[in-house]
Amino acid sequence: MSIGRINRTKGIALAAITSTAVAAGVIFIQTGADADPKPTLDQAKKQVATLQHKAEEAGESANDLRGQISASSVRVKALQAGIAKQQAQVDAVKRQIGSLAVAGYQTSGMTTTAQLLLSTNPDQFLSQASTAQAFAGQQNSALRRFQLAQGKLGDLQASEQSELASLKAVQTQQDTLKKQIQTNLDAAEKVLDKLSDEERAKIQAENEKEAEDARDERPSRDEDRMDDSLPVPVSGRAGTAVKAAMAQLGDSYVWGADGPDSFDCSGLMMYAWGKAGVSLSHSSKAQASEGRRVSKSQLMPGDLVFYYSPISHVAMYIGNGRIVHASRPGKPVKTDPIDLMPYNTAVRPG
Repeated sequence: MSIGRINRTKGIALAAITSTAVAAGVIFIQTGADADPKPTLDQAKKQVATLQHKAEEAGESANDLRGQISASSVRVKALQAGIAKQQAQVDAVKRQIGSLAVAGYQTSGMTTTAQLLLSTNPDQFLSQASTAQAFAGQQNSALRRFQLAQGKLGDLQASEQSELASLKAVQTQQDTLKKQIQTNLDAAEKVLDKLSDEERAKIQAENEKEAEDARDERPSRDEDRMDDSLPVPVSGRAGTAVKAAMAQLGDSYVWGADGPDSFDCSGLMMYAWGKAGVSLSHSSKAQASEGRRVSKSQLMPGDLVFYYSPISHVAMYIGNGRIVHASRPGKPVKTDPIDLMPYNTAVRPG
């Protein structure tokens, strides 16, 4: 076969391959477009709500690690203080041993018998020899103290390294959860980016209206009228907590925030009950163990209501079958029906 014919054959084959590849590419692009079509407005809202809830779940899991990180940090500081104190003791014993070693060296040149034979005053020497024996005993005692002090220092240092490793592991886990929060929020933004400008403006207007309506529900700041503006009159510490939570209606949801102008769900409960003098953890899972368990039928205003399994959201019961809560990213602090989400359990703080 001639070289020219061979080249013509290669050219035809290459053209065929190229055409096939282009066609395949068109099919792939078309298939990809069909697999990820533009959502309707309602579909987009549902997708965004799901992704925002996933962000909140990751956020509350990250919150739950706060207690572990805090407790571990306290233990590390205590160990470091103990190490510093123990190191000072080791150094002090080392200095004492050094002084004893110098003094001992000055009388160690000859045996005790030789020193006795050469002594011009045997009685005085025997007295000194007795003192030397006591001196040797001091050396041995100091060495034992040094060994004990050094051993305790080593134990403290090993405990510190173990605690630091545990702390780092928990912090790494929390960092991973923080990334999950942002990943889900970014995914929600991508869903919104698929909508038209008009549709996005409509969603923004609805969110702003929701926040405005929530702010309109805030109790009157007039103490004489405040109880009248609550769903159910309530007094005592629970009343203080309810009023504090309701006063935040319309504030934005921000992961990790506990006031005064933004909150996540457990941060709002921590803030509100804090105003009543009751300390709560910044974690919905932890808060579920920080009160007396009450049944759904026995709920009273101020009780904390928990949702999902495992627990990833907390709200406050305010009476008449309603709750106040920092709902989720993108939504304000607002009131809702108690059965808006899958109910898990409830506790009464204080």
